[in-house]
Amino acid sequence: MSDAETVAVKKKGKGLIIGLVLALIAGGGGFFAVYSGLILGHGDAAPEAAEEASIAELPEVAFVPVDRIVLPVGPGNSGRFLHFAAQIEVPKAHEQEALHFLPRVTDVLNTYLRALEPEDLSEKTALIRLRAQMLRRVQIVLGEGRARDLLITEFVIN
Repeated sequence: MSDAETVAVKKKGKGLIIGLVLALIAGGGGFFAVYSGLILGHGDAAPEAAEEASIAELPEVAFVPVDRIVLPVGPGNSGRFLHFAAQIEVPKAHEQEALHFLPRVTDVLNTYLRALEPEDLSEKTALIRLRAQMLRRVQIVLGEGRARDLLITEFVIN
């Protein structure tokens, strides 16, 4: 290797090392700026402001408990029972209406659950599908915009 080639290789190596050191310094500085809130943040006031905003934005809801339903599962006297309990999330303004129609809600859920086959309950995604079906039925009974969600609090087959 000639002297000119050796000098060229040494200059190339120095440039690579300098570039790597500068990249590490820039990365560390960027991390510090983001972590300390200088960039993409609002300093120490951000968590408090975000907490106050999230509290103010929470909707006014009420949870109306649905009577517990116990149904036989399977053919004949298999001795297996489904224990079901839920709560309906409703806007606070419609809580009394939901309570008034609670017997109808219980009836429609009881009728739907009795029509299920044991195979419908044993699938992995059964609870998700059943919850969606039951919520739709509850929304029909209570009227549009009155039932926000159906929260299943007990779903046990023994």
